[in-house]
Amino acid sequence: MAVHKKIRVLCVDDSALVRSLMTEIINAHPDMEVVATAPDPLIARELIKQHNPDVLTLDVEMPRMDGLDFLERLMRLRPMPVVMVSSLTERNSEVTIRALELGAVDFVTKPKLGLRDGLLDYGDMIADKIRAASHARLRPRPA
Repeated sequence: MAVHKKIRVLCVDDSALVRSLMTEIINAHPDMEVVATAPDPLIARELIKQHNPDVLTLDVEMPRMDGLDFLERLMRLRPMPVVMVSSLTERNSEVTIRALELGAVDFVTKPKLGLRDGLLDYGDMIADKIRAASHARLRPRPA
């Protein structure tokens, strides 16, 4: 019986609360684990090199670099499955459409109110999206 290796996830969000909630949600699923979290894309870049995660969860509004700018660079330099997790990524919003165009696999809309309970309620959905993303075949971006 082969042991399946866990899906290794890096969470990028400027909110410490969201980072801890995402860690709690992901680590509650036996087939995935958070290998690192980053408060902004510049730290995320170093952590990606160190940990080589399978999936990235990425916020949009962050200091030092916007999540979409980071996504665009990431897909050019080191394509990997990304699930956007942001209050801006609502279905059919411009930000969501742009993120998907840039190569994000999926998105989760952060609840506007009751962030903690809201995100925990989404736990299974978040895990499902990460699972699906880990199997995504990314097409290389045209330069």
